[in-house]
Amino acid sequence: MSTDTHKILVCTSCRHKGTQCRPGYELIRKLRAALKIAAPLVGDDFEVSGIACMAGCSRPCTVAYRASEKATYLFGDIDADTDIDDLVAFAKQYRELEDGWCNSTQRPGKLRKSTLARIPAALIVTEADKAVVS
Repeated sequence: MSTDTHKILVCTSCRHKGTQCRPGYELIRKLRAALKIAAPLVGDDFEVSGIACMAGCSRPCTVAYRASEKATYLFGDIDADTDIDDLVAFAKQYRELEDGWCNSTQRPGKLRKSTLARIPAALIVTEADKAVVS
């Protein structure tokens, strides 16, 4: 398990169709509060922040989970009023996964069907690594 900070990014540009409502700000507030309460079970190494756009505009609000050496997830259609428990449950699960990898059937609740992307962890090769291999 990585000891680096886990990040949850919430789109602040997403709007509900036909409105000016930007649900990301409310989602950030509620998610931070829920994670604080759940810290004894989930851990306290999650950083929740807003980001201008994650190109999930047709499925607002979008949320991403990422950490060093772990797969990154992008979820869409997240509702600040109904999906907080699923987001917190996934935070706990994600933190415990060595490489961040899990199947859709292993994800909690709505997150089983609202995944927009799962991006494998990047393997970063340095010049020193190349010298060892050659």
